[in-house]
Amino acid sequence: MIAKIRNAMQKIGVDAVLLTSEINRRYATGFHSTAGVAYISQKHAVFFTDFRYIEAAKAEIQNFDVREPGKGMSYSAVINQLLADDHVKTVALEDDALTHAEYLRWQDNLIARAVPMRGMMDGLRRIKTEAELSHIVAAQRIAERAFDEILDDIRPGVTEKQIAAKLTYLMLLYGGENMSFDPIVVAGANSSKPHGVPGDNPIAEGDFVTMDFGCIVHGYCSDMTRTVAVGYATDEMAAVYDTVLRAQRAGIAAAKPGATGREVDQAARSLIEAAGYGDCFGHGFGHGVGLFIHEDPRASQSWDQPLEDGVVLTAEPGIYLPGRFGVRIEDMLYLTGDTCRNLTEAPKELLIL
Repeated sequence: MIAKIRNAMQKIGVDAVLLTSEINRRYATGFHSTAGVAYISQKHAVFFTDFRYIEAAKAEIQNFDVREPGKGMSYSAVINQLLADDHVKTVALEDDALTHAEYLRWQDNLIARAVPMRGMMDGLRRIKTEAELSHIVAAQRIAERAFDEILDDIRPGVTEKQIAAKLTYLMLLYGGENMSFDPIVVAGANSSKPHGVPGDNPIAEGDFVTMDFGCIVHGYCSDMTRTVAVGYATDEMAAVYDTVLRAQRAGIAAAKPGATGREVDQAARSLIEAAGYGDCFGHGFGHGVGLFIHEDPRASQSWDQPLEDGVVLTAEPGIYLPGRFGVRIEDMLYLTGDTCRNLTEAPKELLIL
């Protein structure tokens, strides 16, 4: 990762970078911590952290010099020593991760001229290495195993919150480090809320139950959504489900390197619009996934940029009928060559439990 970051530094014309956000620190070092700063120049790669993490960091981090600031020394003070040693004139800061006050504080305390990174790290993180992809796939397999087991628990009388809790338990049990996000489990009329919060209301016969969930392996997220019916599905429910599934397949067929996010979104959206549900699909077709659950690029009406070879993108169209029910189906795609590879293996034909 250091070589990639140094190449990117040259492209934006800076002598050094400071990585202060948890996600970018982990991307560069492979180490998870809630505190620390990574400094990278053409001469040095140093990770500073405090007493809580120093032993673990020294054991786990390779290719970085791991240091604890001296007693009473601030991060800016020890970094200034490196800036002076490296004769750094410009150092890039994470303008998209720091608050305005934090950015100004770094700017005031550093001896080199601080400049905004302007998405440099986001651009690097978009393209996944084979190792990164393997972590995402491993996280996805854990989520799918949890999904297979949770189907036995979905029945009338069980609450949304109970299903969400069991999904969380199963993903941790099978090797997830944590959840990619708080699981979304919504049933019946609640399923029309795309990001509804699981509640204590019991699942009933004839409900759709939508579950959106994922877990983390080596820092990398998985993300999937499945909607199932309990007991039976009306003709309208089945028709809406079929429309979402066909829209997802159309979007997946359009997803390939070189296509714009708008084009992929439109491939799915046009099918939903033709079925008369255009106003009921209010979010984008998909988003990037990696160390952060919602990353660039996007497959949406606003993303006119070509999608790059090596990105991981979700495919998650939905139809939501307020106060009645909703359907969303989500897979993860890896764009490569002139096509995409679906990383999700869980079945997605309509299941009636």
